[in-house]
Parts: sequence; structure tokens; C-alpha cells
Amino acid sequence: MKIKSFLAKPFAGYVYKQIKKGMLTALEDQQSIFEHLIKAAAKTEFGKEHGFSDIKTYQDFIRQVPLRDYEAFKPYIEKIKQGKYNVLWKGQPIYFAKTSGTTSGVKYIPISKDSISNHINTARNALLCYMSETGNTKFADGKLIFLSGSPTLERVGGIPTGRLSGIVNHHIPNYLRSNQMPSYETNCVEEWEEKLDKIVEETLHQRMTLISGIPPWVQMYFDRLTQKSGKKIGELFPDFSVLVQGGVNFEPYKAKLFESIGRKVDCVELFPASEGFFAFQDSQDAEGLLLNTNSGIFFEFVPAAEIFSANPTRLSLKEVKLGEHYAMIINNNAGLWGYNIGDTVKFVSTTPYRIVVTGRTKHFISAFGEHVIGEEVEAALMATTLALNAQVTEFTVAPVIAKGQGRSYHEWLIEFENPPADLVVFAKHLDDQLRSKNVYYDDLIKGNILDPLHISLVKKKGFIDYMKSIGKLGGQNKVPRLSNDRGLAEGLKGWLQNG
Repeated sequence: MKIKSFLAKPFAGYVYKQIKKGMLTALEDQQSIFEHLIKAAAKTEFGKEHGFSDIKTYQDFIRQVPLRDYEAFKPYIEKIKQGKYNVLWKGQPIYFAKTSGTTSGVKYIPISKDSISNHINTARNALLCYMSETGNTKFADGKLIFLSGSPTLERVGGIPTGRLSGIVNHHIPNYLRSNQMPSYETNCVEEWEEKLDKIVEETLHQRMTLISGIPPWVQMYFDRLTQKSGKKIGELFPDFSVLVQGGVNFEPYKAKLFESIGRKVDCVELFPASEGFFAFQDSQDAEGLLLNTNSGIFFEFVPAAEIFSANPTRLSLKEVKLGEHYAMIINNNAGLWGYNIGDTVKFVSTTPYRIVVTGRTKHFISAFGEHVIGEEVEAALMATTLALNAQVTEFTVAPVIAKGQGRSYHEWLIEFENPPADLVVFAKHLDDQLRSKNVYYDDLIKGNILDPLHISLVKKKGFIDYMKSIGKLGGQNKVPRLSNDRGLAEGLKGWLQNG
């Protein structure tokens, strides 16, 4: 046994015990964090404007602090960028995490001295839980790759600014630096395909033991490795044993990723975002991700159907119910207050509090009153591909509103890895699956208001080429599963098989 894996064992055991204890005190920890946040921010500009000094209870907070998205926070962010202190949180942020929003353009999310540990320690804790539960510590002695954004930082208003993954790269502990791949120079390459080629060259002959990234970009890495070596990943990297992934639902990518690997490896799922590291997989056996209830974030939950209403119901952790879809709202020690992160979740356990991510608040189709969500389209597609022996590389769904004769319908734009034997049968099965999962959609089909779904075939590498054409290839960029408008669908028209 080598020194890193040897030393990891007792530390993993200690951290795992602390996390298990925290499962029992989640509600108390949330209350403590709430009180600390309100007290710490009472003298900030935001705290004064919203009467933090008078807030004693969560109900007081709801009355005085409305829900906000990034657009509503922008005026405060602009003040910070102009050099002002004590705006949203005490002092100034130590970083801005730069991320692209669908409606807000570039977003600048503050990370404070107090909140940085949430981003750094949570991924570490996920791996330590994995080590403690499985006993697998050997991967700590091999090479670890984190497919991430460039660590190069610019300055905005004097504040270091960059992609979250690039910021986190600066905080990787020294004892892991010698294990980390790719090299710093390669990681700084901005153009994704050039960077990917360099990563492949650097890692091809290394002893890779852990690979981490967003599933579609991990798949691109695997494809390039196999093209170069002629081998499956599990053969190329015989000591590869842990896949760390997050950012999108893993299920649509799982079959192809494991086919590329050629054997089983363990998976650890993470739920990070620029606004905070919200949850992580703490067990290989339990469903869902453990909510990060003691890491500087006070969580709120709004029934998903109410998120765009004038006065939505706001619930603290103790009020949530199993199986309900909630929009997740955060308040954190970087100065985000009543902040709608845009993700929907449901609880699969409350002892402890474990969640699964079910979609995006803005990624749905309700052009005809059906309110189809990401979880439903992904589950329908998974069931259909399994039943009909097909494999999907990528997909998205958008409404088509009839003009003149004919009925409206949902258009599914799908790139197949292995297409079905009969596309008509596949479309019928897929439509039936979605109808079984969404009663409103079923009613619209039964009532002849909507036609059954139509499938448009996307060329091989069509989604990759489209993302490249709009400057969103690689990094943290993801293809939306569904949209309530035709923007993405129209953008993809040039990459259809009959386009």
C-alpha cells in the first residue's frame, strides 16, 4: 500500500463519521446556519435594505426577502464590480464565478472567504465517503483527471474571475498536485477540441485511476482515447476504478459510457454549481444525493408549479415531503438571498435528506398546458431505448405550434448512437411512455389537441458541432433537455439528417 492511500484510510473514516452524525442534526444545523447568516449580513447594504436586524424567524425572512433570480441581483453585483464593500456579504468576494446564463448573458456569482470551503470540501467529502464505505483507497495513488474549465483568471472590478472549475483548480491540495491531470498548461487551453487532443496525449500512457467531469464531455474524452489507442477505456487504464460525474442526469449517458469503458467501475455523483455545492452521493447503495445541510447554505423549497407565481409557497427543510417536485432556493455565506438557482429536485429520503435533480425551472414544455418536465422526458426515453434496443447520444425536445391546417406536437430532436430498427415503432413507444408519465399530455393527445410526437434525426456529432458553432463546446456547458420555445430546435436545423 502506498503512502497516500494508506493515510487516506483513517482520514476517510473520520470524515465519514462526522457526515453520518450530521445526517441526524440536519434541521438543527439549518436553523443554526439561518441565524448565523442573518446576523452576519445585518450590516450589509442588502441586510439594511431588508431589515435583517428585525428578522427573528423564518416567517419574518419570507416577508422581508423576496425570491430573486440573477437579473434581480444584478444591481448589487454591479456595485461590487465598481469596488463597493459590504454589499451582499461582509467585505468583498474573493472570486467571481463566471457562468453563462440563458437569459442574463454572463453571470458573475460571488464566492466569499466564508463560502469557498463549501466548494472545495464537498467534493473531497464525497470521495472520502466513497473510500470509507467501499474500502477502495488505491485510486489515491494513481493519476486523477478533472475535465474542467481553464484555471486562467481575469480581474473584474479587481476581483479574480473565472469558471468555477478553474477557480477550484487553484485550491486542489498540494498532496494531490502530483497526481492531477492534465498539466496546468493544457488546462489553460480555451478551445475545447484542441484541449481535448492535448489531454489525450498527456494521459494516454498514464496510470489513470479516477476520471471526473460532465458525462457528455467525459464521453468525448473516451471516444478520442479509443480512436487513438484502439482499446476500450477499461483495458487502456486497467487501474481506473472511480468515475466522478455531475452536472446533468447520468442515466441517458450511462449505457454508452460503460460500453466505452468495457467493464464496471464505481460512480460518485456530485451536484455542484457556481452558487454552491449542494449535494453529493455519500453511498453506493442508497438512492439520491445527500443534501449539504451544514456547509454555509440555508435551503428553501418552492413547489415547482408555483415558482413563477406572484406569491409562491416557501418551505424550509423540515416542511418538505417525499416525491414532490421543488424549485431549490438558496441563501448562502457569499450573499445570495432567496436565490432561485433554476434547478428542480425531489426528495427520495428525509432520514437522511437525500435528493435527485429532476430538471430546470426554465426547461419545460407547457406550450399547450401540459407542463412536461425534464425528469419525464428522460424517463420516457430511457424506458423506450431499453425496450427497443436503441442507444441515444444526445437529444432535446421543443413544441411545434400548428399554423393553419394540422395539429401541434412535440418535436424530439435525437442523435442516435444505435438507431432503433423501426423509427415509427420507437416514436409510438416513446409517446406512450410520456403519456403514462404526464396526465396533461395524455389528455391533450386523447382530445386530439396534440398530434403524437415527431422525431427529427440529428446527424452524428450534430449536437457537438452545433455547440461548437455557438461557442459552447466543452467545459460546464450542457444541452437543455427541453425548451418551451423553438430557439434551440431551430438552431439545430442545419444538423438534421435531412437538413
